[in-house]
Amino acid sequence: MTFTGSPSFSHDQPDRIGVLITNLGTPDAPTAAALRRYLGEFLWDPRVVEMPRPLWWLALHALILRTRPRRSARSYASIWTEQGSPLLLHTRNQAAALASALAARHGDDVIVDFAMRYGNPPIAGAIQRLCDQGVRKLLVLPLYPQYSASTTASTFDALAADFTRRRWLPELRFINDYCDFAPYIDAMAEHIESHWRTHGKPDKLVLSYHGIPERYLHQGDPYFCQCHATSRLVAARLGVDEGFCLTTFQSRFGREEWLKPYTDHSLKTLPGQGAAHVQVFCPGFSADCLETLEEIAVENRDYFLAAGGQTFGYIPALNSEAGHIEALCQLIDSHLGGWLHPLDNQAQRHRRAAALGASR
Repeated sequence: MTFTGSPSFSHDQPDRIGVLITNLGTPDAPTAAALRRYLGEFLWDPRVVEMPRPLWWLALHALILRTRPRRSARSYASIWTEQGSPLLLHTRNQAAALASALAARHGDDVIVDFAMRYGNPPIAGAIQRLCDQGVRKLLVLPLYPQYSASTTASTFDALAADFTRRRWLPELRFINDYCDFAPYIDAMAEHIESHWRTHGKPDKLVLSYHGIPERYLHQGDPYFCQCHATSRLVAARLGVDEGFCLTTFQSRFGREEWLKPYTDHSLKTLPGQGAAHVQVFCPGFSADCLETLEEIAVENRDYFLAAGGQTFGYIPALNSEAGHIEALCQLIDSHLGGWLHPLDNQAQRHRRAAALGASR
């Protein structure tokens, strides 16, 4: 077995701290072929679909990958930008904003990169780029505020798989979640309040999170509880009455029961409960993507209006807004304790290596 190293490695290379932010992923293009590749990787992950592999392989290849890519491609085409997928665009912008903000705090000791769990750019490539720049301490931040095995743990699986093939392992820190991190709660509340100043305050604020199968909750996944914790903290920070915010779950897949209440079902019933003006915000999505821009802002908007609702508003994700970047910087800094100073003196290491016969 050959282990991965850095072709440009030198003993006098400065030691750095790397920050890697990750998100779920995106197809390379809004086409059926690109969706087939992307969904094949995504849906084959045993963290995403917990079914016996032979049975799931048959269902995936005989049915799902024959029908779903074409339908999903149409949905992606409706939100695609000149710069590509919105999720890729926003994540790239977040990484650039974090790099600038952290450089202002720590100089060139800390460098930032980004990757996707599925599709491009891959996690292994980002780790290699960071190691090539001298990263010996690596902090990984999956941009999932609420932990789930199907998202956060899957990201760790990809890291672990890369590390099994790496010659020099960077010291690793991994942020599991930040569902109750005060600066993150403040950033969301300020973002929502800003939306209200322009569009008015609704009758009901729906906080919609991505769903997972209900059985995962009963098997110990903390996601459901962390979503409700986030909702409670956002409501408290907004100073709204109990019942003004409704926590729901979207994007279910397959026939089994998923976490409830379902977002689409809720929006169909709210007009009958006296909510003529509804706004939806998605606290579990750090960046706008298919699930927010098409599923919520278009599909679920239509459900609400068809049921008799009068005004529907989608509040965009935090994306690379200044408040969000500041919150993420504070989160990152809180996990860098003890790493920043002193970094190893590369000049001394180079002299020691040269004395022992190293060529570079």
